[in-house]
Amino acid sequence: MSSDGAGRRTGPGDGRDETEDERADRKWSELIQEVRVAQTGVQILFGFLLTVVFTPRYEDLGTTDHTIYIVTVVLGACATGALIGPVSFHRIVSGRRIKPQAVRWASRLTLVGLVLLLLTMASALLLVLRAATHDDYVPWLVVGVLCWYVVCWYGLPYWARFRHRGD
Repeated sequence: MSSDGAGRRTGPGDGRDETEDERADRKWSELIQEVRVAQTGVQILFGFLLTVVFTPRYEDLGTTDHTIYIVTVVLGACATGALIGPVSFHRIVSGRRIKPQAVRWASRLTLVGLVLLLLTMASALLLVLRAATHDDYVPWLVVGVLCWYVVCWYGLPYWARFRHRGD
């Protein structure tokens, strides 16, 4: 990769003619769009989880289900924090000329948030299915859904990244 004298990077197969700051701006915009989708989902799920404790049915849950509920709420709170983190990160470092570094950290927070969201959804599914039925197949259903999430959220993207890295 080389520079064209105007601060722009050029290189074989790069496909873009942008400065480091332009690339950081583009990546930031893309990241924020992605985070908006995940934030909405985790905030709705977390909101519903917070109301469960105030329903009459909550008292009927056993000790194991109470534990699963508490773990689910804590995971949901952590996922919410991690997925809102990039917004706060950007606001605090805005104007400090460190956008490329901010994009990297916000991206890491987003990945952590997605892992926590994955665990929150699996835990919530376990709680709901246990409350709906006490059949022995419930853990297997949850594992199956968890595997599906892992394939969709991580497996396919990493496969595509590996498969097309030389293109």
